[in-house]
Amino acid sequence: MTLSSHLVELRKKHQALSDAIEAEQTKPGSNDLSIKQLKVKKLHLKEEIERLSSQALQ
Repeated sequence: MTLSSHLVELRKKHQALSDAIEAEQTKPGSNDLSIKQLKVKKLHLKEEIERLSSQALQ
C-alpha cells in the first residue's frame, strides 16, 4: 500500500467517525461515554494523518 492510498483510507475512516459521532449526538439519550471514545479515535486518526502528510512532503 502506498503512502497516498494509506492516507486516503485514514481520511475515509476519519470521516466515518465524524458521521458516527454526529449520528450518536442526535439520538435521544445518547451515550456520552461512547461519543467520547469515538472522538478520541477520531483525534488519533487526525494525528496519524497529519504525521504521515508531513512525511510525504519531506
